[in-house]
Amino acid sequence: MTSELQRQDSTVYNYIMLGNGNPGDQQSLRSRRVSSRASNQNYPQFSWSPRPSSEDGEGNSGKPKDLRGIPLPMALKRAVRQVQQMQVPVVSRRESWKRNKAKSLRKIKDNASGFLNFFALWSKSLQKIGGNFGGGVQSYFLFLRFLVVLNFVSFLLIAGFVLIPSIVFRSVGLSLVNNTGPEECMAYDPNPQGLVAFYKYFLDLLSGTGFMEYSYMFYGYYNNTMMEESNFSYNIPLAYLFTAVFYFAFCLVCIIARMGTAARVAVATGGSAVGNYSMIVFTSWDYGCLGDHATKLKQKNIHYRLQVDLEEETIKKRAASLTLGQKIVLYSLRVFMCFVAFGLIIAAFYGISAATDFSQKKSDEQGILGLIFEYLPSIVITAGNFLVPLLCDQIALIERYAPSTTVIVALLRAVFLRLVSLGVLLFTLWRQITCEGNTDSDNCTLCHYNYKIYPCWETRIGQEMYKLTLFDLLINIAVLVLVEFPRRMVVDNWSSKLAQWVGRQEFVVPYNVLGLVYGQTVVWTGALFCPLLPLINSIKFVILFYCKRITLLYNCRPAMKTFRSTTSTFFFLVVLLFGWSLATVVMIYSLSEIHPSMSCGPFRFFPNMWSIVPTSFYSLSKITQDFLFFIGSQAFSIPLFVLFCVVMCYFIALASVYGKSVALLRVQLKLESRDKQFLVKQIEELSRQLQIPKHTAGAQD
Repeated sequence: MTSELQRQDSTVYNYIMLGNGNPGDQQSLRSRRVSSRASNQNYPQFSWSPRPSSEDGEGNSGKPKDLRGIPLPMALKRAVRQVQQMQVPVVSRRESWKRNKAKSLRKIKDNASGFLNFFALWSKSLQKIGGNFGGGVQSYFLFLRFLVVLNFVSFLLIAGFVLIPSIVFRSVGLSLVNNTGPEECMAYDPNPQGLVAFYKYFLDLLSGTGFMEYSYMFYGYYNNTMMEESNFSYNIPLAYLFTAVFYFAFCLVCIIARMGTAARVAVATGGSAVGNYSMIVFTSWDYGCLGDHATKLKQKNIHYRLQVDLEEETIKKRAASLTLGQKIVLYSLRVFMCFVAFGLIIAAFYGISAATDFSQKKSDEQGILGLIFEYLPSIVITAGNFLVPLLCDQIALIERYAPSTTVIVALLRAVFLRLVSLGVLLFTLWRQITCEGNTDSDNCTLCHYNYKIYPCWETRIGQEMYKLTLFDLLINIAVLVLVEFPRRMVVDNWSSKLAQWVGRQEFVVPYNVLGLVYGQTVVWTGALFCPLLPLINSIKFVILFYCKRITLLYNCRPAMKTFRSTTSTFFFLVVLLFGWSLATVVMIYSLSEIHPSMSCGPFRFFPNMWSIVPTSFYSLSKITQDFLFFIGSQAFSIPLFVLFCVVMCYFIALASVYGKSVALLRVQLKLESRDKQFLVKQIEELSRQLQIPKHTAGAQD
């Protein structure tokens, strides 16, 4: 037993000595064996201390390597570490205090990181989804979590600056403008009077009318009051306007910051399978995985990522091997399918426009038929948003793009349809509010808007966005209960060929991401007119997360074709930025062009919502006005613009240098791989010439 331990210790020592040598003095294994038998005094000394010594003599060949940097088996490293732990280093009191302090700080940092990870939203669920269905599906749920946090933080912003001050100062504030308008423009009283049936409350909750309309949920309930004390004043309309503007700016900053993170990951992988493969091999494993379940999930996640790379490389090799005639046929097919897809989208737009015009012509109808005519545009929009994206997905599959490109193309077409559909709805409301843009007509001359149909048009737009948000949630729950669960039960319990052909559904990432972008765009559009809509959307997305999680884990099968999550995550945010741009255009036009309602809201009696800014500006002190004038003058803006240009040029040049360095490193890696392939071929040819079997040659080497 003692001889075996001595033999093992000598083996460990020999491995350590061989692994700790200098790179420039490497020898072959045969020469090392010979020199090992001759003498052991020429070996470079290994640092047995826990940390490498910083004081090296001039005769040493080099600094001793750290244990983690030595290419040794884990069992040998473990044995060396045990030897290191048994030795008690002789250090000074100051050095000991420094080590204990560093160890304590590291422990506190690890505990804080673990504490924050414990409270991270849905971390275990996301790990399970990524392991079972790949990073592409996981990117959808990460995107959903980002929107939940964004909406909740936005609600806290609105509540802190608008909702809570409006509740506190409602009864003690003073009206900013006391002049009254025409009596016809002031006729607005949404507060329900007398006894109301119970079912009416339920209908009001679904439609945003009745008691919901006469609450802080909508724009019309907020007053144009200002709280003034001796040393304190708070302007509710100004806070309402600036909070809405800052809300949009905050969302833009969050989107751009997340896009920067996704872009850095995409640049690090090079946008290709080669860079991503290296990243997966060297950095993908999580050594913090504990237990068999977490380990298996991580293995499945790595398997899916490698599968994506292999699929994309296979498609690229197949595309590179195409002849000129095959390329012409493929590109002709893609162009034709692109025209077909845009033809479907244009047909959907025409259907929405025709349904809107027909609904306006039949607006005098009463009863159930009149209700159907009233909601005919919404029905056509919902049907178009359901059918056209499915057809676009099938068209993208026929075009034979790479998996990630297929997702992006299908998503781009579908999001164009949904956002323009929302634009058609807003355009219809604009025509009704502004008398088709002619404020000099009979219905709009008195109040500058159609006061007969919309006495408080801001609340009406908020109600439409509220109904769209609530209707989207109800549709998702209904599809889960009435379609997805019955389909799973039929496929699992019915063994007919039809059921097997239909099979379990796949989780279509583009269609689900499109739903998130559409819902968030609706919230951005209605946030100015329904301040609590971000809170409702947060609750909606939380419910939607669990609904999608249930249908993914119990009703769906893994996708036949996966796609890269890095590029898709970046494109999801780009699509979300399109929705933000549409909502921003609506907000700017509402603030600057349309006359506010005279009977409701904080901007009553102002010619437009933005008029509160110059009115409040001239009420400031002279010093504050001069300072703000200086900030807006050319003496300040031109130097600031020049400074921004210089900083931007610096970062552009820095990015260019880094890009060239990365490109050179990639070329160097390719050259090294080619050199290795050349050496392997030379060894094979030499072995063939000497008629040496491969396994014998490998053993001798």
